[in-house]
Amino acid sequence: MDEQLAELLANEPSAARADLMERIRRADPLLAGTAVVDVAERAWRRAHGLGPIAALLDDPTVTEVMVNGPGRVWLERGGYLIETDVELGRTDIDLLIERVLDPLGLRVDRLSPLVDGRLADGSRVHIAIPPLAIGGPFITIRRFSVMSLRLEDFGPVEVAGLLRTCVEQRRTIVVSGGTGAGKTTLLNAMACHFPRGERVVVLEDTTELQFSGDHVLRLEARSSNSEGVGEVSLRDLVRSSLRMRPDRIVVGEIRGAEALDLLLALNTGHSGSLTTCHANSCAAALDRLLTLAMLGDVDLPPAAVEHQLMSAVDVVVQVARRGNRRAVVEVAEVVTPTGSSRHRLRPVWRSTS
Repeated sequence: MDEQLAELLANEPSAARADLMERIRRADPLLAGTAVVDVAERAWRRAHGLGPIAALLDDPTVTEVMVNGPGRVWLERGGYLIETDVELGRTDIDLLIERVLDPLGLRVDRLSPLVDGRLADGSRVHIAIPPLAIGGPFITIRRFSVMSLRLEDFGPVEVAGLLRTCVEQRRTIVVSGGTGAGKTTLLNAMACHFPRGERVVVLEDTTELQFSGDHVLRLEARSSNSEGVGEVSLRDLVRSSLRMRPDRIVVGEIRGAEALDLLLALNTGHSGSLTTCHANSCAAALDRLLTLAMLGDVDLPPAAVEHQLMSAVDVVVQVARRGNRRAVVEVAEVVTPTGSSRHRLRPVWRSTS
């Protein structure tokens, strides 16, 4: 019944929910009132929303929704993976992909089997289809989090005080950690301590940072459209931000050659900036930034790039998941030994738990 009503609603998108429930009652007068509402909701979501997974996305405790091809849908809640009772067939998944991509002007096909996008609420979505996705299509939705934490929520009082001091003293800070470790959430908490009135330019692949301020400008990268044109990369945004007279630059995450542009920017009077990167330790974070910076199309010797890195970054903060919470596990300062051109890290604080 809900499939027939979904088809009806597709042809009559202005139909009201009350009319929809009345049609259901006429189709099956013996259907219980709660069942009428349930069928109407499923039909409405199938016709106008994200179908069976819409209820999962409505749950504020869900941080990620994962479609692993036909079968049961998985989700992440409280840091744990859970198999749900929601089951999708290939037709359901194809319809879901269409609903996600059509409003964005994007497409996914055998020639372009990978695509990234953003839902209306800001949640990130990644889609992979066969032949790359064996047993797919795969859909991964990272929920847009409205959770706001304080620095004190990431560790002892002395850690919160240390990070607050680093922000106030305009230290350039790199937050590193694994996927879901809390990098963006910690960045939000630190950015809340920027002095009022400072002009802050925020650059992201997908909007996630939520801190407010009197003078905050946000730029979001854009993928190419279905014709393969119109891309604006994070590297383009870093270069553009330099023409916007920022006091501080905040980059949601460094993933590629934009690392070099950011290091150059930080060495031209934009101290106190913040960014994140994926790494398993503070030392690995610096090595990763150095490697990413060398991917830039600027012919600089490695020693020169490393010098830019040493001059640009002051502090590295490592975060990790501890059960169902995120915590700072290490804070290290970038120092250059006398007579050496190599950087090293001086541990400032380290978790003992």
